[in-house]
Amino acid sequence: RCAGRVEVQHNGHWGTVCDDDWGLPDAAVVCRQLGCGTALAAPPGAWFGEGSGPIWLNGLRCRGSEERLALCRHRGWRPHVCAHEEDASAVCSGCAWEWCAQLTPTHGSQGPAPALTSTSLPGGPTVRLVGATGRCAGRLEIFHAGHWGTVCDDLWGLPDAAVVCRQLGCG
Repeated sequence: RCAGRVEVQHNGHWGTVCDDDWGLPDAAVVCRQLGCGTALAAPPGAWFGEGSGPIWLNGLRCRGSEERLALCRHRGWRPHVCAHEEDASAVCSGCAWEWCAQLTPTHGSQGPAPALTSTSLPGGPTVRLVGATGRCAGRLEIFHAGHWGTVCDDLWGLPDAAVVCRQLGCG
């Protein structure tokens, strides 16, 4: 949950953020708002896949100290002329403290909370690793048709594992 395409909810609809002027200070705000530690990278060019729907924000100019993305300077809450191939992404350090797992994003009048969608790439399944210490190790499971299931290891190799690791923001 701490690396992926940045999406924001506005007027009840999820949309993406354009990567024009996107940088580490912007990603830092997203990471802070989600309780995901510090920003490690702000990859441009739909690094985690292209989103769909409206592109709600463009030209973000965060200082990096804001508590919420909605407090950063931007070109307004509206659909922007920007292609989904320019969807912004963030890679966060994760959360080192136990209490961080209990944090919830800020909602309501303080502005919409962003989400990082590394595990729901367009046309791709939701995946997770379970049964080991940490979020970057374990048995691979895939969410399909409302249920979690395992993945058969026939013909499974390092290139396949590398894709999962990238999708989960684990390197």
